Formats: sequence, structure tokens, C-alpha cells
Amino acid sequence: MNTPLNPTDRDALRFTVLIPARMASTRLPNKPLAEINKLPMVVRVAQRAALSSAAQVVVATDSPVIIQACEEHGVRAVLTRADHPSGSDRLAEACTLLGLHSDEVVVNVQGDEPLIDPALINAVARLLQDRPDCAMSTAAHAIDQLADYLNRNIVKVVLDARNTALYFSRAPIPLGRDFDGTAWWPASSMPPPLRHVGIYGYRSGFLCEFPSLPQAPIEQLESLEQLRALWHGHRIAVHITQNPPGMGVDTPEDLARVRSLLADPS
Repeated sequence: MNTPLNPTDRDALRFTVLIPARMASTRLPNKPLAEINKLPMVVRVAQRAALSSAAQVVVATDSPVIIQACEEHGVRAVLTRADHPSGSDRLAEACTLLGLHSDEVVVNVQGDEPLIDPALINAVARLLQDRPDCAMSTAAHAIDQLADYLNRNIVKVVLDARNTALYFSRAPIPLGRDFDGTAWWPASSMPPPLRHVGIYGYRSGFLCEFPSLPQAPIEQLESLEQLRALWHGHRIAVHITQNPPGMGVDTPEDLARVRSLLADPS
């Protein structure tokens, strides 16, 4: 098992990237192995994550086929149980398999983000390291379109004065009393609303504890797992990025667009 961090090491950016990957995708079958210019998507994600300052990048999967694909391309992977109900449960097992100390920072990078920005990974890791009052960290960026503000598939987050999450919702939040659904944001009166970016930092100990926390009613209502942490009194620090996240892959159309973006010009 890794040794605890020494006080003199606190300023050093030390973290592990974990990438959950499973084959059971309804909209895009066998998604982790979908080829993007001659490489499986999960391998491309791992290669992008490796450009960050992470000490190690590890894929956590329930599939021996994914393990084999990772090994063929020099990506470390661990085999987890097949009965995990969520990615958080899978990552908690991976922390145990890797022997991570409870103080160590883990960044969860989704396996369908082949355009993930390594600088964003670093920022989320650094934020959690700098905020001992928080159990988690994540990211957000400003919304500048009314359609995105109203879109229930785009998760919004409201922050306090220290950029700690107050609430996440699929609803348009914060919502002005006089908002009629047509006029856009009163930019002169306050900062624009924020879109949540689905990347998370955890301390390994909290990540191992998280799956045992009872589900929260607001989590079930909104279908947002991070609300479980807030419900039980844990705090989430939020990094505000100036750049929207790279495109994720959920559908065959998404895959085609990413393939085009990453096409070899030669």
C-alpha cells in the first residue's frame, strides 16, 4: 500500500486518474472499444489523461476484452466485479486493488471523453488538494445560450462565495423571479449560470466510503449521483474553466464527429 503523504509533499501535485469502462452501453454497443483512428476509444482517453500530471492512469473495467485491449496498447487496467451498480462503486474497488492511501487524490475521467483536456484534469486535482474542507472537486463553465440553460440534459450548478457547490440540477438554476423563458441572462446584474462538467476529484478514502452512503431523495429525483454527497453534508469544490469541455461520445453520430476531428490529415 502507498504511504501517506508527508506534510512537505502537500504542495506537490500527486494524483491518480481512474477511467471506468464497461461494455454495456445501450446507445453505442461496445463503446469503450469503438475505434477512433486505429485506437480503441478507452485507449485514446487514457492517452489524453497521461498528458496530465497524473502519477498513474488506470482503466477500471469489468471486461477481460477491455483489459486485453488496454494491455495491447500499454495502458494499465484492473479487472473489477461485474455487478457494480455505478461507476463510483467500480472506482472504489479499483482504489482498493491499487492500494491507494485514503489521503490520495483520484480523478475520475469518463471513458467516453477522448478529447478531455489534460489541463482540466490537473485543475480538478489541484483544487481538491488545495481545499481540505471538501470531499470532492469538479468543474463548470459559463452558459451563454438560452437553449442550453433550459436543456434538462445539461446539468447546472450554483456556487457559494468560495466556489463550493450549493446545488446541482437539470432545471435552469438560478432562476430569476421575473424570468419568462425567453429573455436571456441579465449579464449586467450577476455572473452567468454555470454548466457542470462531468469530471470528479475524490480523496481515495471518501471514494471508498461513497457507495455505502444511502441514496438521497434529491439524487433519485434528479438522477445526479453527486447530490448524494451534498445530501450527507460533504462539500464539493468547483473549478470554473474558461473553455467548454471536449465533445463526449454517447451515440454513433458523436463517434463519427470525433473520428472526423481526430482524423489523420495524412
